Amino acid sequence: MSKITDTPTDIESSSPAGSEQRARQLAIKQIERKRGFQVFAAVSTVCMGVLVIIWAVSEYYNAGGWPTDGFSQSSGIPHVWNIWIIYPLAVWAALLAVNAWVTYLRKPISEGEIRREMDRQAGIRR
Repeated sequence: MSKITDTPTDIESSSPAGSEQRARQLAIKQIERKRGFQVFAAVSTVCMGVLVIIWAVSEYYNAGGWPTDGFSQSSGIPHVWNIWIIYPLAVWAALLAVNAWVTYLRKPISEGEIRREMDRQAGIRR
């Protein structure tokens, strides 16, 4: 499988073929980001599922059964499960949400943004 480069070597960016090549490369990058996110989401979901199973089994044995008396922050109370599982699940959900935002909602950098930043750094105001 050949590696796709980020910049064309023999096509000028201002030509119609160059802009088509640039659009193609941006599309390929976006597809790669989406695939990476999908792999991250799938693997992390499986890992969180395993963690929840481990938590449930350990709490079942620590509390002497199902949580008939609810949940708490302390452990060792009969039929009361420790609720520590919400912390890694909340962090995981936040990481997944940020990764989804970066993958699906952030727009690529436009030529206008690049030009404005170059002008700003050079001290030119428009």
